[in-house]
Amino acid sequence: MKKAFLYYSFIPLIIGCSGQSKNKDMATATPKEEASVHMKATTINENLPTIGVLIFEGVIMNEVIAPLDVFSNTDANGKSLFNVITIATENKTYQSAHGLQIIPDYVADDLPELSVLVVPSSYNPVDQTSDSKLVAFVREQNKTTDYVASHCAGAFIIGETGIADGREIVTYVTGGKALQADYPALKVADDSKVAVVQDGKFISSNGSLVSYIASFDLLEKLTDTNHRKFVESAILFDRLKM
Repeated sequence: MKKAFLYYSFIPLIIGCSGQSKNKDMATATPKEEASVHMKATTINENLPTIGVLIFEGVIMNEVIAPLDVFSNTDANGKSLFNVITIATENKTYQSAHGLQIIPDYVADDLPELSVLVVPSSYNPVDQTSDSKLVAFVREQNKTTDYVASHCAGAFIIGETGIADGREIVTYVTGGKALQADYPALKVADDSKVAVVQDGKFISSNGSLVSYIASFDLLEKLTDTNHRKFVESAILFDRLKM
């Protein structure tokens, strides 16, 4: 059953999330490669579901931070409910769209089983949709995950994989027509009116700060309304509604 959520008040917040570069230097920026990159030693509790947030060159960081922020919070008793990790197809230092560098916790060939895969975006989504290794990775993870979340132009990666054909999906504001043209098998929602859409195992958002809303919607499905409210309060997200 599909479920769409309307959040008109948040529409102005997502203007920074677009399928086109907002900075002419972003498209040509290259990461500062290191001679040797060591992945972070992140301990996995095998009794907890694992949330994997995909990173790649030029990733928009607030779409990475939102799920990390939401799912890594403990419950009211101080108990962790999820493993939350960053993942990539290669072991290297990645540079985000705004310059922040990040090293993944895990890479594709050494990855714990994921319950949720989060697919953020970049300002140049063709860089990801043309990356056959990245597309194949997302397609493979879809076989075993319970949910796949996409934010902003991450919907184009989902479209390229074909995993959500026949499902409703939303992308960044003004991006829906391009998404529908490129991937006609998708049911693209009206991004001028809809901020978050869930259809089956797929949840998508306009991206940017709306990524928080989608992350909370998914958190509530995986836990309950009380835990959602607890985390909203813990990170002061609830004060945005005041």
